[in-house]
Amino acid sequence: MRIDADILQRVRAAMDLEGVPSRHRIVVAMSGGVDSTVTAGLLKAAGYDVAGVTLRLYADAEAERKRKSCCAGRDILDARLAADRLGIPHHVFDLEERFRREVVEAFADSYLRGETPVPCVECNRTVKFGDLLARARDLGASALVTGHYVASRRLPDGRRGLFTPADMARDQSYFLYATTQEQINFLRFPLAEFTKTEVRALARALGLEVADKPASQDICFVPPEGYRTLLRRLRPGGRRPGAIMHVDGRELGRHEGIADFTIGQRRGLGVAAGEPLYVVELDVAHDRVIVGPREALARSDIRLRQVNWLGDAPLPYGSDDGLPVCVKIRSTRPAVPAQVWRETDGVVRVRLATPEHGVSPGQACVFYEAPGAGVRILGGGVIDATK
Repeated sequence: MRIDADILQRVRAAMDLEGVPSRHRIVVAMSGGVDSTVTAGLLKAAGYDVAGVTLRLYADAEAERKRKSCCAGRDILDARLAADRLGIPHHVFDLEERFRREVVEAFADSYLRGETPVPCVECNRTVKFGDLLARARDLGASALVTGHYVASRRLPDGRRGLFTPADMARDQSYFLYATTQEQINFLRFPLAEFTKTEVRALARALGLEVADKPASQDICFVPPEGYRTLLRRLRPGGRRPGAIMHVDGRELGRHEGIADFTIGQRRGLGVAAGEPLYVVELDVAHDRVIVGPREALARSDIRLRQVNWLGDAPLPYGSDDGLPVCVKIRSTRPAVPAQVWRETDGVVRVRLATPEHGVSPGQACVFYEAPGAGVRILGGGVIDATK
């Protein structure tokens, strides 16, 4: 279990804690996957007093059906076995009720509002960096550490900022924009300067059985049959039939519930036309699904809610003084140029330099100083409406 000295130095630099490592108790959030397990192993090798914690977020029987989830039966066991292998204490906290209320129920309600939610954002904000951070402090930790691919760096004023990682193919900053400044100051992310290939090699060097474990995929609590199955179970009375309308006003067909559709969807519309059609709008008030050609999806103006601003100066007021930023409107899309500002009524708006297709309410709009690796994340918000 030998790790090169230069790698350990990179880990200590990422931790950026005063004094010698052995003086610091570090709590590592261990999901049972390779990233968080290697993080714990590197910190132990670097001389820190490490404790692993794992969250039980939902019923094991449901989770075991997926086999590619986290924070459930098999993964909790993997985390415990890895902690034993590393010789560190391991704690399991049951937050199933909190997770169900704050994440799963909110996920279902968002779809019924005609939105496409990002539950990982809410899970990070409320459960992982809310409840878990408090428990890390109760354990006497100097920092809570995770295996996310994002960087935490000290700013000139002493606060810490979030930055995109070296390996942009693994960038997870989109899901962390809602992290508060207080949470950022206590969090550390040692994998920011490593690639996934390096991490798996380090897992083998540490003798960890999870070295070749597949990464978790999709949304952890959604069953293999898809989110619609979950919605029918959680909100059995939430589906109302309605019309499928073309943007030109023609009725093309009927549907069983708008929650079965997402903005930008092309397949499975259940209507025939002489052109490719996409879901352009979900009219919840009238239970209508509006479809049209791809060009009808283009949007350049976005209204946000629940904005978390992490910049140094307050957001400017008025579109004439909009702040130049780059934004991501989906996790898999590159950051694109835009302007962001606050209206006099407090509403935050974004104007894209070039219209984007498939911008959906419920998704996150995340602000960056620039595109690419090593750039600062300035916050973001939930897309409330577009035009």
